[in-house]
Amino acid sequence: MTEGTVLIVEDETPIRKLIAFNLQRSNFEVLEASEGKSALQLVKEDKPTIVILDLMLPDMDGFEICTKMREINPQLPIIILSARGQDMDKITGLEIGADDYIVKPFNPLELIARIRTVLRRTLQSHQPVTQEKIEIGPFLLEIKTQRVYKSGKLLKLTAREFQLMKLFFEKVNEPITRNDLLDNIWGVNYFGDPKTVDVHIRRLREKIEENPSNPTYLKTSWGYGYCFQEKDKTE
Repeated sequence: MTEGTVLIVEDETPIRKLIAFNLQRSNFEVLEASEGKSALQLVKEDKPTIVILDLMLPDMDGFEICTKMREINPQLPIIILSARGQDMDKITGLEIGADDYIVKPFNPLELIARIRTVLRRTLQSHQPVTQEKIEIGPFLLEIKTQRVYKSGKLLKLTAREFQLMKLFFEKVNEPITRNDLLDNIWGVNYFGDPKTVDVHIRRLREKIEENPSNPTYLKTSWGYGYCFQEKDKTE
């Protein structure tokens, strides 16, 4: 399972390949276009999750491409990546519908972090307001009080453990990558040891599972991340 499909619209092959390489290493699928017409066709036919768009292309102006992409899919997230770093260029790009504007030269890791931020923000904007309480199996999660109960008994969770539970409850039965857990709970600017996710999961299991070494609810998705299951799917 990937984090989404990124369309890279960039006429400079070395830059396009560099971006593609780093995206693929970060669990994204990649589409590539070196000019505007083929990029628009890919938006229509392949429906990418997000677009990385250079402004200076051989056949069309990047601002025009951005506008046309918005006409094809008004909800499509677009990040402009350009050597044009003037304030007016940034303002124009954002005003015509770009979700972010990054100036070259750029850090590939920062680009990926910005992609995830835009995707998360877009997803959240399309979701209904979270209900005050969420019930899953024997668990009850209260949003306002930040409390979690199991079979009526209050669990003593830390703030971070509560945030993890809330995210798992919102995506019940859906595997979540370690990277997504880091980005959502620790923030996209966190550059500490990613093993902190595994440590927190282990501690959380000790509080919610009858047998933490053989969990019923908080399962490991091997080679991917973790999944909170409403019930044991093996039963």
